[in-house]
Amino acid sequence: MILLVLALISVGLTMYTTGLPVKPGIDFSGGTAVTVITTDSPEQISAYFAGYPLEGIEPGINNGIYLKFGNMPDAQFRSLSDLIAARYPDAKVDQIGESFGKTLQNQASLALIFSFIGMAIVVFITFRTFVPSLAVVLSAFADIVMTAAVMNVIGIELTLPTIAALLMLIGYSVDSDILLTMRTLKRQGKLDEKLAGAFHTGIIMTSTAIAAVAAMWFVSWWGQVIIINQIATVLLIGLFFDIMNTWLTNAGIIKWYLTSKGGPGVTGVATGAGGGSKSESKKRGGK
Repeated sequence: MILLVLALISVGLTMYTTGLPVKPGIDFSGGTAVTVITTDSPEQISAYFAGYPLEGIEPGINNGIYLKFGNMPDAQFRSLSDLIAARYPDAKVDQIGESFGKTLQNQASLALIFSFIGMAIVVFITFRTFVPSLAVVLSAFADIVMTAAVMNVIGIELTLPTIAALLMLIGYSVDSDILLTMRTLKRQGKLDEKLAGAFHTGIIMTSTAIAAVAAMWFVSWWGQVIIINQIATVLLIGLFFDIMNTWLTNAGIIKWYLTSKGGPGVTGVATGAGGGSKSESKKRGGK
């Protein structure tokens, strides 16, 4: 919970300064993306484009360099295009207008919000019990917020690919939380045994996903595929947080609910009015 509060502070400060919980990339803020094949150093590139809003220089594929420029007037963009053509005639130039970026920003935000709301509705309909359902939603929310906070810390921007990764993360999070809640509420047996069985299955599921995403991260890092690498990084961060939020936060809430509120599935044995089991009551009645 302390980490969740710190993550909310980080996300809130970023939203206050940028309007989004994570610093927006060129997809949402608008600007110009240029891909060039060159052996020039970042210092040489920065000096060549002095006077233009160059915001980032990233490695690309096959000695390629990916340049990000901020928004600029049309006259300055035409001047930049001439400058690029003079030195890098084979460069690829993509421009995203600021208004179009705002449109994408709104659409992506709505997709994330409605996905989360839809998930919450399905969870509440499935369990029809407030506290366990709230625990599932809280765990998924914590996964997203903590991942967003780490993205701010390590400098991963909010783009269409990273939005897709956050949407996938909602599914990963709910998967393990639903497993935990179903095992503890619907199955018979002692609570600690059901929690241990759910953890055994859930940690294997999450570890398998981590292994697959880690392989994707390594291959994309080795091949310098920036977009895939960012997606894999976001998923890895979220999956590690999901282990903590599912098996500490969610499991703790469910255990508290079942033990202190007399919820179903504490021991799996229904009790009679005299405090003994139903079978014991029948034996006493027969005697």
